Amino acid sequence: MVKRWIMHVDMDAFYAAVEQRDDQKLAGRPVIIGGLSKRGVVATASYEARSFGIHSAMSMYEARRLCRDGVFLQPRISYYQGISQQIRQVMERYSPYIEPLSLDEAFLDISGMEGHFSSLTDMGRKIKKDIMKEVGLVASAGIGPNKFLAKLASDMEKPDGLVIIPYEQAAQIIFPLPATRLWGVGKVTAEALTRAGFSMIGQIASADLQRLRQVCGNQAVTLQQLAQGIDNRPVEFQREPKSIGNEETFLNDLQDVQEIDEKWRVFSNLVAWRLRKSALMGRTVAIKVRFSSFHTVTRSLTLAQGTDDEEKLYYTARQLYNKIRVIEPIRLLGLTVSNLSPTYFQMDLFDKDKSTKKEITKTLDALQERFGKQAIMKGFLWEIENKKRT
Repeated sequence: MVKRWIMHVDMDAFYAAVEQRDDQKLAGRPVIIGGLSKRGVVATASYEARSFGIHSAMSMYEARRLCRDGVFLQPRISYYQGISQQIRQVMERYSPYIEPLSLDEAFLDISGMEGHFSSLTDMGRKIKKDIMKEVGLVASAGIGPNKFLAKLASDMEKPDGLVIIPYEQAAQIIFPLPATRLWGVGKVTAEALTRAGFSMIGQIASADLQRLRQVCGNQAVTLQQLAQGIDNRPVEFQREPKSIGNEETFLNDLQDVQEIDEKWRVFSNLVAWRLRKSALMGRTVAIKVRFSSFHTVTRSLTLAQGTDDEEKLYYTARQLYNKIRVIEPIRLLGLTVSNLSPTYFQMDLFDKDKSTKKEITKTLDALQERFGKQAIMKGFLWEIENKKRT
């Protein structure tokens, strides 16, 4: 019987490493990538920047305070996506079963593949070497019997790490680690576990399940299984998106009714376009509204049929928004479509307008795909873009 082996490949400080690779003047400098506005957050920090205490999700304001001489850069997401594809091409030589988690990390099911190498360690070294040679970036890799152990391993000796957790040594390796290394254990859960005497993974592995339930409720079973090194989840190499959406945190809080309406129009246009590009339709439309006080309201509506039509999304979003009592300025708006299914379109002989509209939308999508979204756009979008320039 073939043993199950999972590899987790994680690029070290990906966005920052790309910028340091492309500009030699940044080598050895603290590089911080993220939103540069006063409300921006850190997306990635180089290891030089991390020595100042900077980490992802930290406010950019705090990062600038901690490292006044840092290099602060706006992320180039489309560029990073292209590099992520290059890394993916390297991975595909090692396994056809790849589950991307983000642009910079992925699981590979390498069960049976290890026979092509002298050892699992040799296989891990080889993929890291290939990524460095062909993409010029450092990756850390972890290999274990399942996804949890593989991801834990890849993080143990960063940067440029390679750790194998063998079946027979899993307990010996993970039991002395803090409980915070378990998936799902954040700050609040960790504090509750520590108060109850479960600060280490080994303590959770051997705990009385009923007592563990008193501390973390329904999460207890999953946490204990992970602590015992059990994780039966497969590598989902054909995973479909569960939702498609767009949201924006504004530099200045919104109060103007027309500006808010324009945002719903823009979001509807973007989300509809992404649905069509993915050949998907969605039935559940949800909106998010965050006020200046950080109070957040969400509303959703499930339609009778799936849609990828921006007008339908816009009117549904407005319908939901109009039911919210707005009494303070708005910090963030978001629109998400879920309950997705593949696109279907049946020609309606009694509704020529609908058929014609679908063909026009298809033509517009094709033109934008070829020449860019700025090349041709609807009138209201052109007016919004014009406002930005003046």
